[in-house]
Amino acid sequence: MDATHSALMDQIYRRQRLVYDATRKFYLLGRDHALRQLNPDADANILEIACGTGRNLEKIDLRYPGRSLYGLDISSEMLISAQAKLGARARLALGDACAFDPADVFGRGKFDRIVMSYCVSMIPQWQSAIREAVDHLAPGGELHIVDFGDQSQMPRWFDKGLRGWLRRFHVEPRDDLPRFLASLPEADVTLRPLLRSYAQYACLRKKT
Repeated sequence: MDATHSALMDQIYRRQRLVYDATRKFYLLGRDHALRQLNPDADANILEIACGTGRNLEKIDLRYPGRSLYGLDISSEMLISAQAKLGARARLALGDACAFDPADVFGRGKFDRIVMSYCVSMIPQWQSAIREAVDHLAPGGELHIVDFGDQSQMPRWFDKGLRGWLRRFHVEPRDDLPRFLASLPEADVTLRPLLRSYAQYACLRKKT
């Protein structure tokens, strides 16, 4: 695990995790749209990479009860909040999105659905994290990604101001995400800008 990045995330979220859900709802837009697209089978196994406070896993549990839920995060501080929120409804583990063995940490090697919500913009080696997620998809499984968009349909002042503000929190929108996803040969990709390109959503379906 990247100990430096883990320590940075713990430093950022040691206190922020206490107000995270109340504050992020105003600008981490499109998360619920992504969760509505999951449509998992009744016996599906669902993993969220960078699960944070467990907000999305809780929403998944309410929307799709009875599924097996798993959460991975590099911040032990965030996992404290997630564990308190989810209890026994999900199995949680500390790990690096760029290199983890789900069979070791969860006792399961493949997942029917994997969610990456507003974490691609915070992971330095984000391409590796996406490749890792695709590797852990079952055949026909889906990776759902939602994150900041390229702001191409927003005013220039908004784009500049947003990016400057996000840099203060070590967040960088990945404008080349669509091009990278299109280069992955093992998955069929659906891409959609959301909210005038403020956010972007992608679904990768692993080929059988």
